[in-house]
Amino acid sequence: MRNALTDTMLEKYHNKIMLVKFSKILGVLLAALLAFGSVGAFAAVSKGEKIVYAISPIGRSEYNDLGMVDYKGKKFWLVTFLTRVPGFRDLEKIYADPDTGLPLIVERYINWPFSKEFLIEEYDPQNNSQITRQFLKNKLTKEYKYKSDGPYHNAILLPFYLRGVKDLHTGWSMVVRVPEEFVVTLKNVEDIKVKGKKTIAYHFTSKPDKFEIWISKDENLLPVVIKGTVGYSMFLESHSLQEQFQEK
Repeated sequence: MRNALTDTMLEKYHNKIMLVKFSKILGVLLAALLAFGSVGAFAAVSKGEKIVYAISPIGRSEYNDLGMVDYKGKKFWLVTFLTRVPGFRDLEKIYADPDTGLPLIVERYINWPFSKEFLIEEYDPQNNSQITRQFLKNKLTKEYKYKSDGPYHNAILLPFYLRGVKDLHTGWSMVVRVPEEFVVTLKNVEDIKVKGKKTIAYHFTSKPDKFEIWISKDENLLPVVIKGTVGYSMFLESHSLQEQFQEK
């Protein structure tokens, strides 16, 4: 028979599993957020942004656009996304094609109180495929293969992939694969309070119903509120540029 302590432990474990799921769809939550800015090669779209979010009920996430880097003898666009809550840390290093914005290699480091996981995602945009490998203590434990009729996106990079969208209007929608398939739809434009101030924002929803997103309807097009259905929400805390991208 389960006692109160066991129930509490199970509840905490369930909450952390929900956070892992939330982290996986986080970029889907971000999918439409920065979608409507510059058009052109992604080396130019890269802005060197640092975006920090407060996670409700507790925690913080940080997006960092680190620009162009050399990796394994090639040029990549590098973005990192770090999520921290008590007892959980998840860091993604995303190496993308600077011309298309599509992911090519993703390294993911997940820390639990008494264990660590390492995942590698390899993308093949030409063949619309993706392979994810999971390692525990340097040993391959699981491998997942995906194949579809369209390219796979990385959830965190998807906003920039969408920045070339034109003619944005209520009812606009797009199918995305991360690797789960979602339809992201612009429901309406509405007023929302951010840090006590009224902001005009695009309101996006998803099908299946996993999240709602509000992004500022201004030149920055920043995510201001993100609400998931797994018990976690995110609120914009700060936005800045990496030091190397700041004007001298």
